[in-house]
Amino acid sequence: MTAPSFPISEIVASRRPHRKDAARNYDALLAAAREAFAEHGAEASLEDIARRAGVGIGTLYRNFPTRRHLFESVYADEVNTLVRVAQEVADQEPWEALTAWLDRFAGYMVTKRAVREALNDESEIFAACRDSMYAAGGPLFARAQEAGQARRDMDFVDLLRMVAGITATTFDDDVQRDRVLSIALDGVRAGRGASGA
Repeated sequence: MTAPSFPISEIVASRRPHRKDAARNYDALLAAAREAFAEHGAEASLEDIARRAGVGIGTLYRNFPTRRHLFESVYADEVNTLVRVAQEVADQEPWEALTAWLDRFAGYMVTKRAVREALNDESEIFAACRDSMYAAGGPLFARAQEAGQARRDMDFVDLLRMVAGITATTFDDDVQRDRVLSIALDGVRAGRGASGA
């Protein structure tokens, strides 16, 4: 897989400043926003995000002129991370590669829930994110199916909806979430679910 085949990678690269100090601030703001959105949802304070990033509110607005621009940038960055993870795990055994990617996908769902209401399904960013996510994760699932390690009576959309449904549930902690996800994925492995391979 190569980065140019993922539209979101190009969008993310075009938004990120080229100067090192500006890029550091941009990255710090994205990380702070991701954390704040996970804790407080879409209503997280922009002043709090700037404080967490160690920059002034003016720096936040220079990088993200509107709250929507910040939402889109955080969302796009999360999906771009999913693309990178897919590339990084591509050489692993099929099942290990798929579950490593799904573990990161589960983390991404936290951010998606926090900013989802601010994004329009028809927006360029949302379409690029969806296309890139499917292009990155879909082949990992297909490879696991071809290797006889994932059941064939489901498709990639089924898998993503199952994981998304699990992550939407409230858990006591990440350990419990990971355990429930692991139990669900046991049902996806060929030979362990009702229909097997």
